[in-house]
Amino acid sequence: MFGGFIIGYILCLETVVHLYRRIGAALAGLTAFVVIAGSAIAQDTGDTAAMLSPRVIGNADAPVTIVEYFSLTCPHCASFHNDVYDDLKKKYVDTGKVKFIYSDFPLDGVGLRAAMMARCVDERRYPGVIQVLFKTQNNWARAADPIAELKKIGQLAGLGEEAFESCIQSEALANGILAERQKAGASGVQSTPTFRIEGQLYPGSRSIEEFSEILDPLVTKN
Repeated sequence: MFGGFIIGYILCLETVVHLYRRIGAALAGLTAFVVIAGSAIAQDTGDTAAMLSPRVIGNADAPVTIVEYFSLTCPHCASFHNDVYDDLKKKYVDTGKVKFIYSDFPLDGVGLRAAMMARCVDERRYPGVIQVLFKTQNNWARAADPIAELKKIGQLAGLGEEAFESCIQSEALANGILAERQKAGASGVQSTPTFRIEGQLYPGSRSIEEFSEILDPLVTKN
């Protein structure tokens, strides 16, 4: 039943289903969850660059941009995605008023690996996978073996077993995500979720009404 829910949810959100092409050999020995200052993306495959590319939904020319800094193990982030995200997307993103950018800010090792897995699936399926991970957060994040649960979700999203193992062992991908987290921290992000709306930081989740109070004047202004 759980697997059927995930499949249905992803297929509902994503209209095109493609198997993710297998990742090339990844670097072994993923280090512990430590931000490596100044670390470069060492792996020279095009796959890593593609996986680290911005994940964006909405009109590229939208007058307002929202960047969400989130951790997939963050309960408050799950509350936003489960209770507010759909309304925000319908009211502002789908109407071309807002461009929404996802920015990983993992709070722990499990959150890091979840972020890695999500970036390894077909990019077109990324928003749907993020929603599934937040909808089922209590199941996989608190499991005795969360990596095994992530593998199941990845497989249902089209990520084969070998690709999954290469993905979560990729030092280049991990370092890239952590470098972005470090960059966000240096810009003032201290907690999740945090939203950057036209350059202004707004920590914490908000209701759709509170988002509207912020967004409506900006949309009208632009």
